[in-house]
Amino acid sequence: MANRLATEYVKTCLQLTEAEMGMFIQMFVDHEASLQVKVLENGSQEVVLLDDADQEVVLSFEKEFDLYVCRGTCRITNRNLVNLMRKAVSVFKGDAVVHRIYPSYTMEYTYKQGAVMRIVEKTATSEKIVYEYKDTIGQMEQLFRSKAVETEIQTIKGQINGLLDLRNQLEDPGIREQIDGRLA
Repeated sequence: MANRLATEYVKTCLQLTEAEMGMFIQMFVDHEASLQVKVLENGSQEVVLLDDADQEVVLSFEKEFDLYVCRGTCRITNRNLVNLMRKAVSVFKGDAVVHRIYPSYTMEYTYKQGAVMRIVEKTATSEKIVYEYKDTIGQMEQLFRSKAVETEIQTIKGQINGLLDLRNQLEDPGIREQIDGRLA
């Protein structure tokens, strides 16, 4: 198996309540991650994680109404922090585009509401979809709830009724023959 060089959170969006923010921080503390929490004047918070070689990973949580919202990018090399961040995105139903960088390729993971929607293997010359979520049940349910067929049937019935009424009103056998042709 190839050795991962780094994991880059290209686009990240986590929206946490105050209670979830405490759980988020506690999750890192429980796994013995080195971190500092800075509370800013406006109520926003910065979570600073220490990565390998004392590199700081700063996660800024802006206070928006009753939520702490983290949007941004970060690059992590410490395997423990990488796993904790992946778990946080999953547990707290975050959205993210994550690049797991290997020496000769990059795996791009797309998360939506904490679930992996797509995995793409990217090399310098190609891209290959490894996994893509398909909501088969949702598509079937949408098709089942669709009223397009019923609407089409009603439209056709209306056209047929209109042609039959026209046929009954007209005496000309030539026009009646044309109407019969359309009805057939």
